[in-house]
Amino acid sequence: MIESTAQGFSSRAIHAGYEPDSHMGSINVPIYASTTFAQDGLAQLRGGYEYGRVANPTVRALEQTLAALEEASFARAFSSGMAAVDALIRILVRPGDHVILGNDAYGGIYRLLQHDYGEWGIELSIVDTTDVAAVRDAVRENTRIIWLETPTNPALNITDIAAISAVKGSAAVVVDNTFATPYLQKPLELGADHVLHSTTKYLGGHSDVLGGAVVTNCADMDERLLYFQGNVGAVSSPFDAYLTTRGIKTLSVRMDRHCSNAQAVAEFLESRPEVSQVLYPGLSSHPGHELAARQMRGFGGMLSVRFHSEEQARGVCLNTRLVCLAESLGGVESLIEHPQSMTHASAAGSVLVPPADLVRISVGIEDIEDLLADFAQALDALH
Repeated sequence: MIESTAQGFSSRAIHAGYEPDSHMGSINVPIYASTTFAQDGLAQLRGGYEYGRVANPTVRALEQTLAALEEASFARAFSSGMAAVDALIRILVRPGDHVILGNDAYGGIYRLLQHDYGEWGIELSIVDTTDVAAVRDAVRENTRIIWLETPTNPALNITDIAAISAVKGSAAVVVDNTFATPYLQKPLELGADHVLHSTTKYLGGHSDVLGGAVVTNCADMDERLLYFQGNVGAVSSPFDAYLTTRGIKTLSVRMDRHCSNAQAVAEFLESRPEVSQVLYPGLSSHPGHELAARQMRGFGGMLSVRFHSEEQARGVCLNTRLVCLAESLGGVESLIEHPQSMTHASAAGSVLVPPADLVRISVGIEDIEDLLADFAQALDALH
């Protein structure tokens, strides 16, 4: 990691990972759009770079920034969040091994573990990870991963990372920190072994770049991740790394606005008779509210809403005007979607399928008055 005098999170987000270069003094990390690098002699690498699939200076700067934000020793960037997920699974699990996954998780991870790795003999248990005793009882001698989302996607459940880490046995605790970001939550400090990010979401922050990352304090894991980057090749492109680095510079100010807007939207929706339940850890009515207040710096920009019927849920998704009907999350714009038929369709027929009356909202950084007015008219249109 490049040493920096920056101590605060926002300062590290701007300065960690890169210093103005000695050649031109560029304030921003340059986009090194080169597939190969000149060598000073036979196998004498200049700066450690030889081929773009193995390492790239722009990508390395992003990795150093991510490690600094999680206050970790190592980070490796991948071409997408799912590429990072796949690398972690392939490193940690072998045929005959066992994985524990939460009962509210992103459908793509369930699909990968159940359908793809299941064909190779990987055993999967679906457990309510908010129940520490249930996780402890599910751990076996061959359990290699306890995969946590907290907050979960899409029910926004909160899992006690420290408590799960205390009952993990020989398994590795992996925390998907995409919803919270390192600004709101530090899983490694709470006992997790490895942290996963879909940098596509809040870290990039502008819905214009795909990426993923694994962050860890384990030198052996970092070496194995580096091996996968070079030998499998699911690496970030220099341009994508540049865009993600640029997005990270404003992460703290964006997350503050995401949190305040989400709190206001959650409180407004909770007051409406059309709504059956609002799932947002910032509400005192949320069962994980107190844990989230201890474990997180803020409650995030994601919330889900349950209506009285599937028809109402679908209707609200189709009635918003400012809030866009689209998958993904974490951008500056507000998005709404119906998980059962969209992001979590791959969980159909499993215990992970979201309720048909549930809508997920990624609250953006627009003026809160405009957001509340849009939700009000969308709800009024149901009558």
